Amino acid sequence: MSYYPVSLDLKGRFCIVVGGGKVAERKVRGLLACDAKVQVISPQMTTGLSELFRGGRLTWQDRDYRAGDLEGGFLVIAATDNELVQQQTYDEAEERNILINVSDVPARCNFILPATVRQGDLTISVSTGGKSPALAKHLRQQLEKSFGPEYKTVADILGGLRGEILAQGRPQEENEILFNKLLHRDMVRWVKDREWEKVEHHIRTVLGNDIPLERLEKELQIKH
Repeated sequence: MSYYPVSLDLKGRFCIVVGGGKVAERKVRGLLACDAKVQVISPQMTTGLSELFRGGRLTWQDRDYRAGDLEGGFLVIAATDNELVQQQTYDEAEERNILINVSDVPARCNFILPATVRQGDLTISVSTGGKSPALAKHLRQQLEKSFGPEYKTVADILGGLRGEILAQGRPQEENEILFNKLLHRDMVRWVKDREWEKVEHHIRTVLGNDIPLERLEKELQIKH
């Protein structure tokens, strides 16, 4: 089976996690990182999930899953070893046309979760279509070594400049040329080595002096 890769905007969307163990906690934290509105359904929760609940980060149904619990849900993750609950949540989600992932059971999923590396808004995902999570994990670990926090800063710089460039109202073709020129092959190294003068010189060379870099530097907390 071929899966269609997509990034979902979960901000404010109602997402349900069935289960309260370590796997469920990992899934919940991933959803919260995307500003989802999360509800956990489980008679027990890990210490970490309990802390999130007490901190108001999630809601909790202190009981086992029941038919009808998925009403209003946008996305559901079943993180439970109970095969009956797995099947029941999958059936209800399918009936309601809700996105459903049953952890480690591809046959009961209509979407799968890739192994993911995050550096701020930069997201790199690897999937084997559910065939080998171990291989996907291995590749993610390799990517983590190659794409450090300097990539987050580069993405933030280019993202800030993109907004400034688009605000100037140039034709799309000209904007595309500028975006390509801005990504200098050495920019990641400059940022990693904190050679901010080289970064600024390159940006000024491409865009001139009309771009307010001082505001961008303040937003990114870059200090020369």
